[in-house]
Amino acid sequence: MTLSFENVEKRRGAETLIHPASFDFAADGFNVLLGATNAGKTTLIKMVAGLERPSGGAIRLNGADLAAIPTRKRRVSLVHQFFVNYPHMSVFENIASPLRVAGLGAADVKRRVGEAAELMRLTPYLDRKPSALSGGQQQRTALARAIVKDSDIVLLDEPLANLDYKLREELRDQLPKLFADRGAIVVYATSEPSEALMLGGRTATLNAGRVTQVGDTANVYRAPADLQTAQAFSDPPINTAPIEKAGGEIRLGDVARWPATGAIADAPDGAYQLGLRPHFVAPAKQRDDAVLLPGEVRITELSGSESVAHFDCVGGAWVSLSDGTHAYSVGEPHDFFIDTRGCLYFDASGARVGS
Repeated sequence: MTLSFENVEKRRGAETLIHPASFDFAADGFNVLLGATNAGKTTLIKMVAGLERPSGGAIRLNGADLAAIPTRKRRVSLVHQFFVNYPHMSVFENIASPLRVAGLGAADVKRRVGEAAELMRLTPYLDRKPSALSGGQQQRTALARAIVKDSDIVLLDEPLANLDYKLREELRDQLPKLFADRGAIVVYATSEPSEALMLGGRTATLNAGRVTQVGDTANVYRAPADLQTAQAFSDPPINTAPIEKAGGEIRLGDVARWPATGAIADAPDGAYQLGLRPHFVAPAKQRDDAVLLPGEVRITELSGSESVAHFDCVGGAWVSLSDGTHAYSVGEPHDFFIDTRGCLYFDASGARVGS
């Protein structure tokens, strides 16, 4: 089963919400839409669900144009980040509602609701109204309704955003397993790169309404096609800085130099943009070939397992992410060290050198 976007675009007045995009999603694994708020994720999901119509192009399910299928007749489940349940119905009836619409008999409804409730650990709460549930239980009710519907397409629009940290971690692990054998195309929208990596499958990155890259999630992360994709797929934000390649050397202003290796080695001399994820910038020298980057600490974020430092260097803002707890003094100089194996290089158009 394949969901195909063919030159799909969405305009609203003079504003373009989705620029023309063509890509495919399949049923073998999760499909992730990754981008910041207002990147276009929800607009794409609404067009698949029938809540918005494309301004151009077509969305096809196994070759059939979804625009020809009325919204009510589409075999689509949609779960929002907000707890959308029927407040006057019990949890059982909330989960059963799509089955009753489909005309299933009482015995089948009871069996399928029971299976979905068991999966989502809702069995003790089937007689309660949603108002008597916690936020996590309400969202699990909405997810159970999506599971029980047995849809061709399941759309999950940041479904874990409003849950507490522990429950988010638990459901992130469960969701791929819950949908693994159902044959549905699952599309999951998120603004969190770490969530995309946890879910795996395929990822389409979005930036300001443009689909910048589509592919195996790990490959898109490791080899972003352009700077916009690298920025969408980095948290904390990727460090960027203008650099110059001269002969066999990379020059970062007057403060750092290192050998030009890999794809950049064969590129013409000239100006480029460096992209370096924060975990390649360490507060202490960890390799003999690490490159010194002197900075001045501006903000620190410390936890029991990680340390984040925002610092100024070469006229710009940088971020370091490292394991453990490190002592920083805000406003004071601190030496950082670049692991140049993580360097990504982009040309004047934003395309990654070597992609």
